[in-house]
Amino acid sequence: MRKASGPRADDGGLEELRRVTVPASVEMVNILGPRDEFLHILERELEAGIHVRGNEITLTGSPAAVDLAIDVITELVTVLRTGQGLTADAVERICAMLTAREEASPADVLTHNILSARGKTIRPKTLNQKRYVDAIDKHTVVFSIGPAGTGKTYLAVAKAVRALQDKQVNRIILTRPAVEAGEHLGFLPGTLSDKIDPYLRPLYDALHDMLDPDSIPRLLTAGTIEVAPLAYMRGRTLNDAFIILDEAQNTSMEQMKMFLTRLGFGSKMVVTGDITQVDLPGGTRSGLRVVRGILDKVDDIAFCNLTNHDVVRHKLVGRIVAAYDKFEASHTDALRTESAASAPPPRPGR
Repeated sequence: MRKASGPRADDGGLEELRRVTVPASVEMVNILGPRDEFLHILERELEAGIHVRGNEITLTGSPAAVDLAIDVITELVTVLRTGQGLTADAVERICAMLTAREEASPADVLTHNILSARGKTIRPKTLNQKRYVDAIDKHTVVFSIGPAGTGKTYLAVAKAVRALQDKQVNRIILTRPAVEAGEHLGFLPGTLSDKIDPYLRPLYDALHDMLDPDSIPRLLTAGTIEVAPLAYMRGRTLNDAFIILDEAQNTSMEQMKMFLTRLGFGSKMVVTGDITQVDLPGGTRSGLRVVRGILDKVDDIAFCNLTNHDVVRHKLVGRIVAAYDKFEASHTDALRTESAASAPPPRPGR
């Protein structure tokens, strides 16, 4: 991609004009988007002025703003040259990653293929998600901790299906604690399986996105894929399996230890959860909240943290998570201040 510098504007040298020529092999409509949708995103997210004529893009603004705009356009071209199309979400994420000056190239993140299934390719959408899937490749046990919508479970299931397809494992085991099943749902009709299934539904949903729906009953019947509550793991040794514990914030310390010690030869484990949404009865310590302090320095175990910036659902979900984080932080600070103000004065010594 050719870049050309133009004369400085008459504002004391603070504004720069530069031109970028997009290669003829890249159609401008793919850079600008349908009805200039991507161009409007660039104009909103970047501080540089953008003018397009033919395959030449003229950028004006401060040197830093122009440099950032050139980096963004370069990444857009790089992604398109891989044969992957751009989306509005991808353009926004490229702008965000480069603005944050993250060390990885956005193109490397967004073109990392995890699994191709049912006419779509599953890829990480943020740098933290890329670090997460890389950690799964490099470690036997991985903990992924973050808020709802950050792809913790979805990416883990994609890696599990890929490992099964590549014959790295012989089976996939998906499990969740069903904390409420024995306490609040006892009056519901049906078998224990009927009562527990709603808690396992998100795991089934992820499988249906990645496998032919007709093949799932066959794989479940054969035991190649097992979806079961955490209690069913007790007393087992799980060899040659890709094992995922979802909603791990709802495990007690004893349950977490029980699960982790099920690890057998040739297996991988991924543990996912959101420590801000614990549903355990009062007084029960979450195994996920304390496990890092216990295992942080153990070899071949990785901890990956995802944040509201990694939310890949509707944009509003990320804003909701951020708003709750802000509220809880301020509420905690207020409670501490209140507690300190209401504490009785120290008793004088005798």
